[in-house]
Amino acid sequence: MTDHVDVLIVGAGLSGIGAAYRLQERAPGRTYAVLEQRDAIGGTWDLFRYPGVRSDSDMYTLSFPFEPWTHPKAIADGDDIRHYLEATAAKHGITDRIRFGRRVTTAEWSSQDATWTVTSTVEDGSTEVVTASFLYLCSGYYSYEEGYTPDFPGLEDFEGQVVHPQFWPEDLDHAGKEVVVIGSGATAVTLLPSMAKDAAKVTMLQRTPTYVLSQPGSDPVANLARKVLPASLVHQVARLRYAVMTVGFYMFCRAFPKASRSILLGLTGKSMPGVDRASLTPPYKPWDQRLCVVPGGDLYKAVRDGSAAIVTDVITEFTPKGVALASGEHLDADIVVTATGLKLVALGQIDVSIDGVKVDPHELYTYKGQMFSGVPNLAWCVGYTNASWTLRADLTWKYVADYLNHLDAHGYAYGIPDPDSDFGHDARLLDLSSGYIARADELLPRSGARTPWKVRQNWFLDSWDARHTDLDEDMVWVRREDLPAAKPDVA
Repeated sequence: MTDHVDVLIVGAGLSGIGAAYRLQERAPGRTYAVLEQRDAIGGTWDLFRYPGVRSDSDMYTLSFPFEPWTHPKAIADGDDIRHYLEATAAKHGITDRIRFGRRVTTAEWSSQDATWTVTSTVEDGSTEVVTASFLYLCSGYYSYEEGYTPDFPGLEDFEGQVVHPQFWPEDLDHAGKEVVVIGSGATAVTLLPSMAKDAAKVTMLQRTPTYVLSQPGSDPVANLARKVLPASLVHQVARLRYAVMTVGFYMFCRAFPKASRSILLGLTGKSMPGVDRASLTPPYKPWDQRLCVVPGGDLYKAVRDGSAAIVTDVITEFTPKGVALASGEHLDADIVVTATGLKLVALGQIDVSIDGVKVDPHELYTYKGQMFSGVPNLAWCVGYTNASWTLRADLTWKYVADYLNHLDAHGYAYGIPDPDSDFGHDARLLDLSSGYIARADELLPRSGARTPWKVRQNWFLDSWDARHTDLDEDMVWVRREDLPAAKPDVA
């Protein structure tokens, strides 16, 4: 099967659905299709099914600005988020544009034709080819096929069950069992209180502590306001309020690390009396790594009532009955959960080539947080690391629609972020020191040091720039009448 669309979106999770909506809204009349490798809508929220899976930021900023979040929970469960995404896609006619069971493998750009040729493998083993004038990668930045698990000595000797949260067995029964959760990130702090409700005991084994902040699981002000005000108005006000609080607190932490460290450690210490202070004290500054939010202090409650514990140590080896630690302690376990992180990937693990030359993602500089130096008519949707994914994602959705309108208004066939521009010094695409990001250092595209090549983690500045963006800045345009002769050097 081969057909052509104006825009091809890869991924039917939150990013893909938002991109499709903004395309319909701001650039109507264009044909598009969405390719999704799984059999369902939702992306992350369909993949992860571990106990207690939930948003790690408020839903007023994580949900779509065009589709009000009306659920009473401000920190929502995975099921509720998935149902919200499904309902939004159906309501706006997006579901009918999704082709499920398509794993995109290659994307080849032809400057002569101003066209992407995208090849997918289908579940039945066949191959599908779609051509598109614009390619929009909305598949996130981690592998769905593989999580990250360190090479633990003696793991093969362990007689219990080892589970990675990304591939949670539907029939796993942890009731009455000893559980060890390895890790200290958002997944671990979610699993601990959830599994502690039924397990004999759950121990979170961390090598390095994480900053944790309790946040109310619901917003009584928003819930009350919805009874007398339009849901869209309540949503817009709540979204702005949470965005200002989240981004504002991040900026405070970066500007005043000592003060913010004292505040965070003080709050955590009061919430978990009796816990070794070393187990609550990260060795890095706030927001050098992502801060973990716990709704209603559920993590603290589980530790206080004794159903859960936190141990800070290093694994020496696995034994048949559990985990031996460097301190000499042994943690007995029936189940070990390796909440040890994601495996990051670039450009959806798609082999991208331009006029027959394969693209190395790490050689690319990111343009306006979404396009890449020397790569024509392609965008990649990546959200913030210090705030809700959707805050930045929505800026990219709007930009792509405006970009497409700009092409038509000026008779351009395609545009290329100038590969000969002055990028400035190299910087990480994702500005965190977390292990999963460091492991992908030589894989991901890079950030420059000046706009429009600098990737910022600042919604205020990005929102201002989005409203005043210069679509011609550092761009090379090729007009339709210049095809097929024009073959600019984009090496």
